[in-house]
Amino acid sequence: MLECQRHLFDVPREIAYFNCASFSPFLRTVAEAGHGAVDRRVHTWDINSTELADGADRVRALFARLINAEADAIAVTPATSYGVAVAAANLDLAVGQNIVVLQDQFPSNYYIWVEKAARAGAEMRVVPRAENGDWTPGVLDAIGEDTAIAALPGCHWMDGSLLDLEAIGIRCREVGAAFVIDATQSAGAKRLDVKSIQPDFLACSAYKWLLSPYTLAFLYAAPHCRGGQPLELHGGNHDPSQQHGAYSMALRKTAARYDMGERTNLTLLPMACAAMEQLLDWGVGEIEESLGLLTDRIADEATRRGYAHPPREHRARHFIGVTPPGGVPDGLIAALAADNVFVAPRGPSIRISPHLHNDEADIERLFAAFDQYLPR
Repeated sequence: MLECQRHLFDVPREIAYFNCASFSPFLRTVAEAGHGAVDRRVHTWDINSTELADGADRVRALFARLINAEADAIAVTPATSYGVAVAAANLDLAVGQNIVVLQDQFPSNYYIWVEKAARAGAEMRVVPRAENGDWTPGVLDAIGEDTAIAALPGCHWMDGSLLDLEAIGIRCREVGAAFVIDATQSAGAKRLDVKSIQPDFLACSAYKWLLSPYTLAFLYAAPHCRGGQPLELHGGNHDPSQQHGAYSMALRKTAARYDMGERTNLTLLPMACAAMEQLLDWGVGEIEESLGLLTDRIADEATRRGYAHPPREHRARHFIGVTPPGGVPDGLIAALAADNVFVAPRGPSIRISPHLHNDEADIERLFAAFDQYLPR
C-alpha cells in the first residue's frame, strides 16, 4: 500500500482536489519535463531525427507495460475519439447487425458508432443502467449472434460502476463480435491486462489517470488488427525499410501504422514518459488499492449521509459517484470550488476522483463542505 504522495505533486495544502477523472494534476517531474522540453525546443539545432523517433518509441513502450502489451501493439494518437475512429474504420458491420454500448456512455466512444450504424443500416443496442450498478449481466445479455461490435468502457465515467471486461471478451469471442474498449477512465489506476481481456482495440487518453498532458492518447491493436487502414497517411506510419527513392508505399507492419501525424511531439512526449515512469514505479495494482482505501472511506461517509452510490463489489476502486437524496443542486459545484474543494457533476451524481495526493484531511474537508451546502 502506498503512502500519500502529495510531496510529488504541486497541490497546496488548502486545495482538496478530487477531480482526477476530469484532469489529473501534474507530478512535479512531469512539469519539469515539460519546462525542459520547451527550453530544448528553443535551440532547434540541438534536436536530431533519432531523438524524435526515440521519443515515440519510448512512450509507446511505457504505455504497453501498463496494460501488459508489447510496444508493437501501440499507436500514438491525439485523443480517444481518434483511436475509436481507427477501430470503426477497420471493423465490419452489416445491415441488421448491432453495436452494443452503455446508457449515457462517454461521447468519444459513442458518436462514431451511431454514424457507422446509420450508414450500415445496423442497430445501436443500448444497455440500460442496472439498479445495483452491475453492468455486466445486461451487457452479456445484449451481445448476441447478431452483434458485430461491443464498444464499451472499463467502468462508467459518471460513477465508476464496473464492467467485467474478461467475461465480456469471452462472450464477444463466442459470437464473433469485435470488442473495442475505451480505457480512459481505467488505464493507469486500474489493473488492465489485454492478454486476458483480448480486445480488438483499446483506446485511452493520457490526461486523466496517466497523469499526462492533454492532446495525447494511445491505441492498442490486437495482432490480427495491425494490418488495417490508418486515418492518415504520412511518413511516420510508412515502413522506411521499404523506401524506394523519396517514398515508401508500404505501411508499417505494427500498430504504429495508426500513429497520428506529428507523433513525435517534443513537449508532450517527455512529459508523458515522466508520468508513466512514475506510475510503473508505484505499480498500477498498488495505485488501485491505495485509491480504493480513499474511495471506501468516501463511500462510508456518503452512506452515513444517505447518499446513494454503486456498491463496493460493482464499482472501480479509484473513483466513485455519490448521489444526495435531493440530487445535485444548482450552484453546488461552484460553491465547493470557491471553498477550494473540487469535484465534478456527472449526470445525477457528484463524481469524486482522488489520486495519491489526497489524504484523510482532504476527505474531511470534502464532507465538511457537503454538510455546509447540502441538506441532511
